[in-house]
Amino acid sequence: MKRPCPVTTVILAGGLGRRIGGSKGLQMLQGRPLISWVLSRVSSDSEEVLINLNGEIAPYAHFGCRMVSDQIPGWQGPLAGIHAALDCAQSEYVMVVPCDTPFLPENLIERMFAAINNTEYEAAVAVADGHRQPAIAIFSRNVLPKLSAFLAADRRKVNDWLNTLRLCEVTFHHVDDFENINSPQELAQAEQRVIKQG
Repeated sequence: MKRPCPVTTVILAGGLGRRIGGSKGLQMLQGRPLISWVLSRVSSDSEEVLINLNGEIAPYAHFGCRMVSDQIPGWQGPLAGIHAALDCAQSEYVMVVPCDTPFLPENLIERMFAAINNTEYEAAVAVADGHRQPAIAIFSRNVLPKLSAFLAADRRKVNDWLNTLRLCEVTFHHVDDFENINSPQELAQAEQRVIKQG
């Protein structure tokens, strides 16, 4: 069994989930909550897994992860969740993934950590089919003051934040691995994908 990377992974589950009808991480795919699928992809490669939540904690308690809430009030989006994780992570590096991406590559954290470890980069972001996956990235905890200043300036876009950092891009070849689920229709499509994969 391989050793986990010295990385804290935070699963972002702090959104309102308006389009899908409730907390996205708890939506069921083949009888399992979406967040369970994500956990199965990241747990073995992480020293620690956090769940970023802003709503009711109880439904997530049995997943066995430490839960962190945004320190910035008002549902400010993914950057607020990243900010909270950077502030309390036990590891030097923080990997960020959304709770609604059940098909993440199995070597995601290994490759992302390799891109940032012992380099001058402050962050690395996944790229698939030529497009950044801005909510799938790894950061040095040293960027926390920069993120605090960015948020204090009332800026909220993850891509804009990434552009302020010493950033490298890590290319993955299967864009479907980064499919995220935002609606009942997309959830039904994911069900069909799982059935086809057997």
